Amino acid sequence: MLYAILCYAHEETVFAWSKEEEAAVMERLYAVQEPLMKAGKLGPTGRLMPTTAATTVRKGKSQSDARDEALVLDGPFAETKEVLLGFYTAEFDSLDEAVAFAKDLSAVNPGSSSYEIRPFYVFHPGEIRAGEITTTDSRTGEGGSS
Repeated sequence: MLYAILCYAHEETVFAWSKEEEAAVMERLYAVQEPLMKAGKLGPTGRLMPTTAATTVRKGKSQSDARDEALVLDGPFAETKEVLLGFYTAEFDSLDEAVAFAKDLSAVNPGSSSYEIRPFYVFHPGEIRAGEITTTDSRTGEGGSS
């Protein structure tokens, strides 16, 4: 089954890391991810930009009228200290296997964090054209386009 592992942490802590701290965390995370990569079970992973870069589209509470206008708001619409900072997608044989992976991620990530695990279905696998996506090597923190 496919699972999404949603990573929540205090963004002011994560985005305050020095390049050296970031590289050390990424190296530890890479070690946790590597067995899944080698088994061909690790899907896309990513870190979200800070909530200051977020935009939220929110529709009113009225569920009776689909014509209600959606509002566009700067920033996330959450009053919480921990925010969604990133995600993993992977194929696991069981929920226990997904939980073990999330525990391994937690063990190598400094500070307070939580990992929400949800099975998911792929409605459309999508396609990203070469040159339109920026990637970061999890071991070096250096970016590039793919």
